[in-house]
Amino acid sequence: MEIVISVAAKVAEYLVAPIIHPFTYCCTYKTNLEKLKNELEKLKIARASVEYKVEDSRNKGYGIQQHVEEWLISVDNVINEVETLIEDKEKSNSRCLKGLCPNLKTRYQLSKKAEREVNAVVGLHEKGRFDGVSFRTVPEETWLKSTQGFMHFESRKSTLKEILNALSNRNFNMIGVYGMGGIGKTTLVKEVGRQAKENNLFEKVISSHVSQTPQIKNIQGEIAEKIGLELAEQSHETVRAGRLLERLKRETKILIILDDIWGSLDLEAIGIPLADDNGGCKVLLTARSQDVLSCKMDCQQNFFVDVLNEKEAWSLFKKMTGDCIENGELKSVATEIVKECAGLPIAIVPVARALRNKRLSEWKDALLEFRRPSLRNFTGTTQVAYKSIELSYNHLNGEELKKTFLLIGYTFFSCVEDLLYYGMGLGLFQNINTLEEARDRAHTLVDKLKNSCLLLDGETSEWFSMHDVVRDVARSIASRDQHVFAVENEVVPLTSWPDKDTLKVCTAISLKNSNISEPPQGFECPQLKFLCIGCHASLRIPDKFFSGMIGLRVLDFTQMHLLALPSSLGSNMQKLVEEIGRLTQLRLLDLRRCYRLRVIPANVISSLSRLEELYIGESPIMWGKVGGVDGERRNASLDELNNLSKLTSLEILIQDEKALPRDLSFFKMLQRYRKLIGDSWEYGARDGISRKFKLKLTNGDNICLNEGHIMQLKGIEDLTLDGLPDMKSVIYGSDGEGFPQLKRLQIRRNGNIVRLVDTMDCTAARTTAFPLLESLFLEDLGNLEKICRGPLSAESFCKLKNIRVEGCDKLKNVFPVTIGKLKNNFSPSK
Repeated sequence: MEIVISVAAKVAEYLVAPIIHPFTYCCTYKTNLEKLKNELEKLKIARASVEYKVEDSRNKGYGIQQHVEEWLISVDNVINEVETLIEDKEKSNSRCLKGLCPNLKTRYQLSKKAEREVNAVVGLHEKGRFDGVSFRTVPEETWLKSTQGFMHFESRKSTLKEILNALSNRNFNMIGVYGMGGIGKTTLVKEVGRQAKENNLFEKVISSHVSQTPQIKNIQGEIAEKIGLELAEQSHETVRAGRLLERLKRETKILIILDDIWGSLDLEAIGIPLADDNGGCKVLLTARSQDVLSCKMDCQQNFFVDVLNEKEAWSLFKKMTGDCIENGELKSVATEIVKECAGLPIAIVPVARALRNKRLSEWKDALLEFRRPSLRNFTGTTQVAYKSIELSYNHLNGEELKKTFLLIGYTFFSCVEDLLYYGMGLGLFQNINTLEEARDRAHTLVDKLKNSCLLLDGETSEWFSMHDVVRDVARSIASRDQHVFAVENEVVPLTSWPDKDTLKVCTAISLKNSNISEPPQGFECPQLKFLCIGCHASLRIPDKFFSGMIGLRVLDFTQMHLLALPSSLGSNMQKLVEEIGRLTQLRLLDLRRCYRLRVIPANVISSLSRLEELYIGESPIMWGKVGGVDGERRNASLDELNNLSKLTSLEILIQDEKALPRDLSFFKMLQRYRKLIGDSWEYGARDGISRKFKLKLTNGDNICLNEGHIMQLKGIEDLTLDGLPDMKSVIYGSDGEGFPQLKRLQIRRNGNIVRLVDTMDCTAARTTAFPLLESLFLEDLGNLEKICRGPLSAESFCKLKNIRVEGCDKLKNVFPVTIGKLKNNFSPSK
C-alpha cells in the first residue's frame, strides 16, 4: 500500500508542478520586482559607501584592494542589468486577447528573472561588507623612473660601470662612493640605482639621506615607508629596528642607498641586515671622506668621484645657460668662469643658472668675484659651492687638521715637506717629540685631507694639490677666523701693504707672485707668526723690518729677489759660519740649493748632536780637505756624521769618492737618504723615492762593496753602480735577501761583472731576488753572461716593467725560461 501511495505522489509531482510553478511566478511577479527594487537600492547605498572609502583612500595615497575594485565592477554590471529589467516591467502590463487577459508568459519571465536577480544583488551586497578597501602603497623612488639630472659624461661612465659590477658581485654587500662636496655623488648613485633596477640586479632600490647628525628614527621611518612597513612612532628605536630587520631579511634583492655619511653609522641599530645567502640588503654609501667608508663603515670597495674635465664642465655649463654663451665676447668670459669653477658641478650649476640671460657686464662682474672672493663671508654666485666646501671643513676632525687645511690654503704650497717645516715652526703638530714623528704626522694629515676630498693626489705621495675653489674657501675662512692676509696672482695686482689696523691683528701674511711694494718702516705686526713673501719685482727689506714682529715663528723668503739684505740675513754662502755649531738643539739643517757652498768648518756638524735631518745634497763640499799655511784641517770630515746618533734623514753629495770612510755605521739608522758619490751627478727632481744611493767611480779607484756599504742599505729603493771594476755580482750567495725594497737598479761600466744574481752558494732552497724591482738598466757590461744563476723563487722580478740593455755583448738571454714564463708584464726598452 505504501508503495502505491508513494508512486501516486510522485506522479502528481511530475504532472502538477510544471503547471503550478509558472502560475506562482505569475502571481508573485509584482512582489519579486518590488523586492528587487528594494535590494537594488540597498546595493546602490552600499556601492556609494565603498566608493567613498575608495576615493578617500586614493586621496591619501593608498592602493585599493583588487577584490574591492572587482566588486565595484560587478556591482555596476548588476545595477545596469536590474535597471534594464525594471524598465521591461512596462511590458508586463500588456494584455492579450484584446486586453481582456494579462500576458502570463511575460509576467512569468519577468518574475522568474527578478527572483534570480534578487539573489545576485543580495549576494553582492553580502560580499561588499569589507573590513578595509585599501592598503599602504610602496611608492617607487621617483628618480628611478627618470634620467633627468644625470649627464652621461665619459669620466662618470666608467665609474658607474665599475660600481654596477661591484654590486653584482656576490662577495660584496657594502660599497662606498666618495668625493668632495658638490661633486655629484648623489646624482651618480641614483643613476646606479636606476640602472641596477632596470637591469634586474635588484627588485627594489630605496634611498635615505643620512646627513651630519643622523636621526635613527627618521632613517628607520623613511626605509620602512618605502617598503610598506608600519612602525609605531612611539616604539623605542631598538623595537623599530627589530621589526625593520625581520622585514628586510625577507627581501632577496634589495639595494639601500644611504646618502651623505659623515661618520660611523650602526646599520644594526637602524635595522638593516647586510646581504647573505639567506637574503638581506646590499648597501651603497656616499661620503665626502674615504676614511669614513674604509675605516668607520668597513666598505669592501670604494669608488672616487673626481671633478669634471674641461670638456665636460663646459658641456654642463652650456646646458644650464643655453647656446647664448657661444656668441662673441660672452664666450671668452664664460670660458674663464668655467675654469674658475674647477670642474665642480655644485659650482658650475648655480653659477650658470644665476648668469643665464644676464648682460655681459654681470658675467664680467661674476668672473671678477670668482677671482677675488670675499674675505669675509661667502656671497653671490659662489655661495652654494663655498658653503658646501666650508661644510666639509667644519666637519674635519680636530683643530690640528682644520689648521692644516687652512695653512695649505693660504700658503699655496703643495708638498709634505713644506707642511713639515711650516707645521713645526708654527707648533701645529700635537704631542710629537721628533722630526720623524712630525713627518709621519704631516703625511697623515695630508692623507686625511685627501680622503676628505679637500686635497688631490700629486705625482707622488710627497705632493698634492688643492682646487682653486677649495683654496678660495680656505683663504676666506683663514681671513675671517684667523686674520690671515694672503694674496696670489691677483687680477688687480696688490701694490701696497694692508693698513696699520689690519697689520696689528694679522697672524699670517702670505704673498705669492705679487707686485707688492717695499714694506714700510715701523712694520708693526705683534700677532704675526707666519711671513712668506714671493714677488715678481725686486724687493728691498728695511733694516728694522722685523723689529715689530715679536711673535714671528716662520719666515720664508725662498726664491725671492732681494735688492738689499737686512743686517740679520745672509745668502749665497760659500762657507757655513762656525756659529751654526752653537745651535746644539737644532733638529733640521737644510742647505739645499746652496750651489756655491764648499766649506763647512771642522767640528761644526759633529756639534749638532740633536740633528735629525741634514740636507746638503746640492752643495759641492770639499769633504776632509786640508787648507791653510799651517796644514790645519779647515773642512769637515764625513767621519763627523757618525756623531749624529739621532740622524734619520740625509741628502749628501760626495764628489771625491776617496773621502768616503769605510766605517759609516750611521747608515743603519737612516730611514731616508739620497747619497750621491762621485763627480758629475745631476741631482734631479724629487720622484717619491725615499732611499737612493748612487756611486760613480771616475778615476779607476775601487770601493769595496762590503757589509759597511751596500749591505747596510737593505731598505734601498734606487741603486746606481757606475764604474766598479771588481764587482762580480750584485747579490752575494751568502746573503739571500736580494734587496727586497729596490725599485730601480742601474749598473754601468763594469767589465768584470758576469751575472747580476748568483745564488749557487746560497744556503736557502730558493732566494727571492728583487721582488719589487720595476726598472732595470744594464749598460756597458762586456762580460755579463747571465742575469740569474742559481735557484730563485717565483716572487723574484715579479714587478719588473722596464728593461734597458746596452753594450752587453755576451748576454744571450735576458731571463731563463723558468723566470721568463712568469714575466708577461714588462717591455724591453732596447
